[in-house]
Amino acid sequence: MPNPYASTAGASTITATVSGNDNLNDFRDSRGGGNSDRAQKPMGTAQVARRIFAYVRPHILLFVASFVCSALSVVLQLFVPILIGRAIDLIVSAGRVDMAALVPLLARLAATVLAAAALQWVQGVCVNRLSYITVCDLRIEAYDKLTRMPLSLIDRHPHGDYISRVVNDVDQVGDGLLQGLTQLFNGVVTVVATLAFMLATSAPMAIVVVLVTPFSVLAAGAMARFAGKSFTAQMSIQGELSAYVEEYVGAQRLVDAFAYGERAQEGFSSINRKLYAAGERAQFLSSLANPGTRFVNNCMYAVVAVVGFVGVVTGFPAVLTVGDVQVFLSYANQYTKPFNEISGVVTQIQGAFASARRVFALLDAPEDDMGEKPFDLDSNDGAAMDSARNSVVLHDDLAAALGASLQGGPKGDVVFDHVDFSYEPDHPLLQDICMHARPGMRMALVGPTGCGKTTLINLLLRFYDTDSGEILVDDRPIASYSRADLRRMFGMVLQESWLFEGTVRDIISYGRPDATREQVEEAARRARADAFIRALPDGYDTVLPENGGSLSQGQRQLLCIARVMLSDPAILLLDEATSSIDTRTEMQVQAAFDELMQERTSFVVAHRLSTIRNADCILVMRDGHIVERGTHDELLVAGGFYAELYSSQFAPAE
Repeated sequence: MPNPYASTAGASTITATVSGNDNLNDFRDSRGGGNSDRAQKPMGTAQVARRIFAYVRPHILLFVASFVCSALSVVLQLFVPILIGRAIDLIVSAGRVDMAALVPLLARLAATVLAAAALQWVQGVCVNRLSYITVCDLRIEAYDKLTRMPLSLIDRHPHGDYISRVVNDVDQVGDGLLQGLTQLFNGVVTVVATLAFMLATSAPMAIVVVLVTPFSVLAAGAMARFAGKSFTAQMSIQGELSAYVEEYVGAQRLVDAFAYGERAQEGFSSINRKLYAAGERAQFLSSLANPGTRFVNNCMYAVVAVVGFVGVVTGFPAVLTVGDVQVFLSYANQYTKPFNEISGVVTQIQGAFASARRVFALLDAPEDDMGEKPFDLDSNDGAAMDSARNSVVLHDDLAAALGASLQGGPKGDVVFDHVDFSYEPDHPLLQDICMHARPGMRMALVGPTGCGKTTLINLLLRFYDTDSGEILVDDRPIASYSRADLRRMFGMVLQESWLFEGTVRDIISYGRPDATREQVEEAARRARADAFIRALPDGYDTVLPENGGSLSQGQRQLLCIARVMLSDPAILLLDEATSSIDTRTEMQVQAAFDELMQERTSFVVAHRLSTIRNADCILVMRDGHIVERGTHDELLVAGGFYAELYSSQFAPAE
């Protein structure tokens, strides 16, 4: 049996990421969003590294300090073999030791070791701070991106995967950045400085070491490439698992009600097994890198030892002492050490790059133009407005009387001018929608499920944009407003009352955080919520859980009404706001709505026709068209589709 709760986007996401395409394609809007060049091809390792460094650049002082400390520490460590080699040459045999020269040498050796250790500690502090600050900046930007992404895009992607990218993937980038910077600094300086010291000591021996180096580099590179693909797949499946868990936690009551727990566990186990297999493969391939490079490096160490001791005995390829051979063996070990260390942390580095691609894919996704420039009124097309107004006839005398009482601020005049819209290009939904809601008018939208009522609300708030036609608010196209300014004009109450963890006062003042306590209490009284709030243990300071805790559905809805009432919007949107509460509670909530809708333009989406009898105009929708319009009494007299809907609900009872 198929899983009704499972994500539908997971399989395509995994396919894309396994093939290396976990980029903007994940979030591209099927209706035209996502026009970046990065959407067409996966980000390469060099590109990812450059973008990560862009977050490091603002903290360049920490970066420079880390590099300087690393360089000084490595140089001091390279002096240690020289000092040890000189000390060995001062020890000829038992009883034949030049103590006068050896003691100061040992003192210099101790000071050098302590100074190198201190510099390593300072470098670690700088790298840790740099890593955590960078990750903090990246996570803030990723979360901010979510607040600016269009709802149409968020709706089509598993929410749990977004959570995984902002939390898990950013953490993985931080771990890899910490390891990568440490190994990068030490590695680059160690290789360059060691090579310089070896050339200064003996050029022929240095050439021997350099000739063997490519084998170690090739071994580490081959292992990293194989492991990288596996880590990309692992990160993607981890995102799918997060999405699956998030869906089931949010719908736990429904899962229990349908006794779906065992099948849900099977679905979780299936994804978890895929994650285990991908993780095991990635860890296995990455674990081969360290022993592989160590084997090559040990071969190099043996070659240097043989050639060195040949030089001690024969003078070819260079004249060396036993101390010189010891110095070269130490240098050969230090020269190969960066390759060993990098291969040892290849798991974190590969995981970080795979996670970085997923985070950057999120950051590259198309977004709402919340900061777009206001529309130039001088360029406004008055003819289009006149056409929109002339395309509908809605009780003009009543609407004009209501609108005259509103002075100053947003008026709440709304026009739909021949609007067409479809979620999918091949499946048209709204067609030639024309209406005019004048200030203060109560406009009701009714019709069967799927006819486009809620879609009209989504278009009005610019959660989606029209395919053709135009929507005007206060004589201006809504595209001329920034989305933020447009949405401040609206207050919305949905069927599902949305609450968050916080005090009752915080919940009510969500849209107006600067409101005083008196203003919050006044809004609650007007919403008929003050009485039950004061009955709570701490009144307005009572902390409620995310789902409202023990509050009834009606009480939660009254809190939502109080929240909208406090924000004092010009236009009110009620989308099935009373459909999930009982009839007695509905009367109380409806009284609060009547208070809320006073002198405000209101759009009411309702299946219960009893809630919209007093609407100034009722728009009856069917198959994406407005098929009837008028008052409740006029539509009943007309005996059309509205009369059929009304009879189906009330005629038997009457």
